[in-house]
Amino acid sequence: MVVRPPFLRESTTVSSPAYSTPRTDQLSELLDLIEVRGVLTGGFAVDGPWVTGGAMDHPLKLLVLGRGRARISTDGIDAPVDLGAGDVVVLNQRAWMELGSPDGDGPRQEVVPDPGFPSTSLLGPGGAADRDATGEVVLGGRVDLDPAGRAVLSRALPPLGHVRASTSAPLRGLLDRLLDEVAHDRPGSSAAVRQYGQLLLLEVLRAQLVQDELPPGWLRAQADDRLRPALALLHAEPDRAWTLDQLARAAAMSRTSFAERFRDTTGTPALTYLRQWRMLLARRALRERDVPLSTLATEVGYASESAFSTAFRRETGESPLQHRRRVRAGARVPA
Repeated sequence: MVVRPPFLRESTTVSSPAYSTPRTDQLSELLDLIEVRGVLTGGFAVDGPWVTGGAMDHPLKLLVLGRGRARISTDGIDAPVDLGAGDVVVLNQRAWMELGSPDGDGPRQEVVPDPGFPSTSLLGPGGAADRDATGEVVLGGRVDLDPAGRAVLSRALPPLGHVRASTSAPLRGLLDRLLDEVAHDRPGSSAAVRQYGQLLLLEVLRAQLVQDELPPGWLRAQADDRLRPALALLHAEPDRAWTLDQLARAAAMSRTSFAERFRDTTGTPALTYLRQWRMLLARRALRERDVPLSTLATEVGYASESAFSTAFRRETGESPLQHRRRVRAGARVPA
């Protein structure tokens, strides 16, 4: 297929009604681009009044309450949040966190989570596998991703994302299997826990799509049926010189209404979103492929290698070649 440079396509007219919308799994596509990994790092089982927490050591923190009840507090939240068995929390860019039993008389014991799996407190009587035990089972982890992905998710998620097990049957089933793995030191358990950590993050993001309180960002846009046709076009043909009129027609909206809705929902104008999407695609290509820069420039909608390099440096702070050398050497820079 011959790809025409954008400067030859800007005057292209498209007949009404709208384009046929490509069928794309945009959530999977983005997760692949930003290299998201849900990583479970440890946990504990405890009975009686308890508390754990302190300064946050990672921008995106995962917490799973496998059994019992708990209460969590963090900066930027007006009141503590009560958690039930099976609930999952994602803490986004928080400075500190305190998690503990919601009630109980007397002093609370301070719990330090056991790192890694299997955790001694999760094994044996009263541990994660003991359905008749009282007390709580808590698993902790983090969300690993590259700096570009961190910017995407930190804007898309609320400060404290709370997913209740009662609202998601797939999440409840996943947690049952995860707890079974962390409670038994079977061959291959470490590999299984890694996979369940990834699936857990996916279910959390799916659940966030139906939350009313999502901030403007990529996830909120996924839940907007009016914008989805235009987003699908941007994702399917990033090399095309899309105009607001064309995208508005795809969404069956006026140009002004579309522009306002897109900005309010995603937090950025539509053509800025397109530029950022192109840069994410370019990052992946530089990371995984030996494509010449001139070819990559055309693939992501730039008329020349020079124009692409300038846009890439403006977005990332480094040239495409510098980026390719750095990521392939395994180095990381602060977000």
